Amino acid sequence: MTTVSLIVPCYNAARTLRLCLESALAQTRPPDEIVVVDDASTDGSAEIAEGLGCRVVRLPENRGVSAARNAGVDATTGEIVFFLDADVALRPDAVAAALDVLAGDPGCGCVHGVYDTEPLIDDGPVEWYRILHAAHWRGRHLGEVNSVVFALAAIRRGVLADTGRLDETLRDCEDVEYSSRLAVRTRIVLTDRMVGRHDDGSRLLPILAEQWRRALPLVPLVLTTNRRGAAKPEHANRPAGILACALAMATVPLGLFSPALLAVPAALVAAFVLADPELVRFVYRRRGPAFTAYFMAVHLVVHTVLVAGLAAGAVRVLPGLRRRAAEPA
Repeated sequence: MTTVSLIVPCYNAARTLRLCLESALAQTRPPDEIVVVDDASTDGSAEIAEGLGCRVVRLPENRGVSAARNAGVDATTGEIVFFLDADVALRPDAVAAALDVLAGDPGCGCVHGVYDTEPLIDDGPVEWYRILHAAHWRGRHLGEVNSVVFALAAIRRGVLADTGRLDETLRDCEDVEYSSRLAVRTRIVLTDRMVGRHDDGSRLLPILAEQWRRALPLVPLVLTTNRRGAAKPEHANRPAGILACALAMATVPLGLFSPALLAVPAALVAAFVLADPELVRFVYRRRGPAFTAYFMAVHLVVHTVLVAGLAAGAVRVLPGLRRRAAEPA
């Protein structure tokens, strides 16, 4: 029988870790081992894991999620490595579903799942924004994909060994970088048979700060992966919406010349909303018209930070691009 090692990277996740591990222990096909990699937590997370009978690997200093996942791989032996974030609780059949997908498709080396449309712990409207956005964008990419999100994913150990270790220098976008190496070696499948309920961020300012951090390295990463010839990853946001938001930001100063010219950015904001009508319908069906209006307002603010981060990241790499362009062929 195929063996499964379930690895949970953990940093100060005491609030959700018990729910996460209880869901892993309650699987219809239990993992052969569950290892929690404690990334120098200070909130008693390791003790929670030990209290539930899980093996704990303790890192002496905080090194980030990639280092924690690598340490978990080193500490386990299962033929299938199942990565699960500490703020996600699995449906009871998630491990069985992952094994079924991999067994039915020998060419698939990695399968990852989707988030439920309800949060693990309900912390208010900002979290609902995050949960519904994540559920929608993953749901529209079901099937063979070019990228993996390791928050809820199973991968063959041989494929991991062939692809190499996760880049421990990256604190954000580590999945994007790893996917650029993984997708050229094996098929990646995104399935709605593997489902987890996620406890996402619930305060707007920290979420915007996270979006900024994640946006900054995206342009350099995309340029690097393009040079490798890697396939493009799936988009969490519609490119047309990103463009409409960028143009709206760029045209706001027109109002300095005439208030009437503010109609231009206003029209572009409308174009931003219309860029993803499926998302609007998805949210409307689940939360109604008032929340949909709130959702799109938050979505616009998040996109504004995304565009600013992408622009800042592009500015950072411009000197290097100019130097390469000036070098003789």
